[in-house]
Amino acid sequence: MLTADQILLLFSMKGPMLMTNPKFMTPVITAFDENGNLDTQSNLHIYDFLIDAGIDGLLIMGSAGEFYALTHEEKKQLIDLSITHIHGRIKTLYGTGCMTVEESIELSQYAVEKGAKDIILMSPYYFGLSEDILYDYFGKIAQSVNCNVYLYNFPARTGYDLSPELTLKLIHDFPNIVGYKDTVSDMAHTRKLIRAIAPKYPNFEIYSGFDENYTRNVLSGGNGGIGALSNLYPELFVKLVKATNSKNWDEINQIQIIIDQLMSLYDITPCFIPIIKQAMILRGLNLQGYCKSPISPATPAQTNQIKQILNAIDMSNILAEETVN
Repeated sequence: MLTADQILLLFSMKGPMLMTNPKFMTPVITAFDENGNLDTQSNLHIYDFLIDAGIDGLLIMGSAGEFYALTHEEKKQLIDLSITHIHGRIKTLYGTGCMTVEESIELSQYAVEKGAKDIILMSPYYFGLSEDILYDYFGKIAQSVNCNVYLYNFPARTGYDLSPELTLKLIHDFPNIVGYKDTVSDMAHTRKLIRAIAPKYPNFEIYSGFDENYTRNVLSGGNGGIGALSNLYPELFVKLVKATNSKNWDEINQIQIIIDQLMSLYDITPCFIPIIKQAMILRGLNLQGYCKSPISPATPAQTNQIKQILNAIDMSNILAEETVN
């Protein structure tokens, strides 16, 4: 964690490596009923909760949204539901990457036809893929849609990395590739990516996929974060962005401490999704804790761990004026 003195020193620096318009976006969880069907009302409630809190954007059908377990038809249902309800109120990315180019193109084009302006592509997983194959995969999808395209790098899940060299080639050849979500714990990886791309493409957006890396991302010249803890406390991350813009290093440090404590939620079980859902339920949000099979809801023991983590954190200043509808 950066200390307050380190934050103050970095914020006092002048130059292009400190972005002036950072963002934090939420990879939205997907609510299901006990039969594994989409829970329409709960999903709408979650969208409104996040939008009303002032979060900068949403990612529908990301990892936290269980994209990997949704049928093709369910993905289309979620696209229809969210686009109709959100109705352009907030920047929204749609995860349309599938295991084949053809399926990815079909789903991406469907989203764009329905009104999506931004899609994000997780590359195929299971087998390792060469950079030539990845170039072909992303390039064909980018060529097929009239919208912004974001790359989603998650090497712990795909088994390989989207290198700066490959990314530079894709940006050069396909102008609608405009951003990158880097879900890695090592900020050195993201920093190297920023340093390779920012001098040539200063408007290219680079986000960190782990909540705790937001501040370091921005200080390294990136654009912020896309992290699942903001499903639970979006106002915490809204305040963090505001503090970044005003260079309020003391408040940044205080919020960073809270985020570091909340990161323990990810350690309760290998799949964090039911933990985030149960924490949202404990906070008072209207949803059930079900996930797509085979992932089970949080157990009573896990729920107790969640309570211990949340009870140990002083959120009084953050939530002083907050009311959950």
